[in-house]
Amino acid sequence: MERFLSQEYWLGITNQLIDWVIKEIPVLFLIILLFVVMLKIEKYLVDKLKIILLHRVNNYETVLKNEAEKRIITLMGIVRRLGNLLIWLVFIMILLRKLGIDIAPILAGAGIIGLAVGFGAQELVRDFISGFFMLLEDQIRRGDYAIINGVGGMVEKIELRTITLRDMTGTVHIFQNGKIDTLSNMTKEWSAIVLEIGVAYKEDVDQVMQIMKEVGEELATDKELKDLIMEPIEILGLDKFADSSIIIKARIKTVPLSQWAIGREYRRRLKYAFDEKNIEIPFPHTTVYWGEAIKPLDLNIKKQA
Repeated sequence: MERFLSQEYWLGITNQLIDWVIKEIPVLFLIILLFVVMLKIEKYLVDKLKIILLHRVNNYETVLKNEAEKRIITLMGIVRRLGNLLIWLVFIMILLRKLGIDIAPILAGAGIIGLAVGFGAQELVRDFISGFFMLLEDQIRRGDYAIINGVGGMVEKIELRTITLRDMTGTVHIFQNGKIDTLSNMTKEWSAIVLEIGVAYKEDVDQVMQIMKEVGEELATDKELKDLIMEPIEILGLDKFADSSIIIKARIKTVPLSQWAIGREYRRRLKYAFDEKNIEIPFPHTTVYWGEAIKPLDLNIKKQA
């Protein structure tokens, strides 16, 4: 107890602390500075590489360019996160060594803990493996419109463990990669709007199909829309007989994400064309016949004398 109360003891502690501050603080400051610089350099290199790759695809056709840009942006995001993780790990190990902490037992313990956790984290490992193969096979990219496990939305984020979708209402859906049973990418390379147009049974089918073709050709020559349409409209023909209409099916092939806008504009123009040609678009109605048209029962009442 007297040792801790002695002036020499505390003087020695103070001198050791001053020596440590003089010798070690500048080194620690330098390590932190190098860590920050490495993060900046990593960000600069990834951004520079992304710009170079995006510049190389500028001469591609519109569809190929959009596809390449989506893939580059997705992969560069993954590369940057992995780079940040690696720099953080190296920084922490160097910092611990500099503070006099032996990291060998820590690494050995981490290995044993990792092995133990691995048996209980099979789901996490499955997520990472599934995410890796999704990226490797280019199944989906950020900016695509996809349907995952029956939920449709815009892909906002792709990570090795999860995929994030945002639907039309703004709701965010997060899916574990290992639990994705069905994945439908609606905007890979090209998209299409499939149209099922119903008209009354009394209409001339060939005339209706001709009108639909003319409207499609007019749409394809529109200066604001022509770059969104990849191929002329396909009139697939009479598809089925419905309860009160005949259904004629058609398809327009578009660049990704443009199929809905093209479909809405086509239907608008087709409505005007049908009105002009007096083509009836069926709707539920009831026809009532009265008078001589159905020869009603003629009742005569005679008064007996």
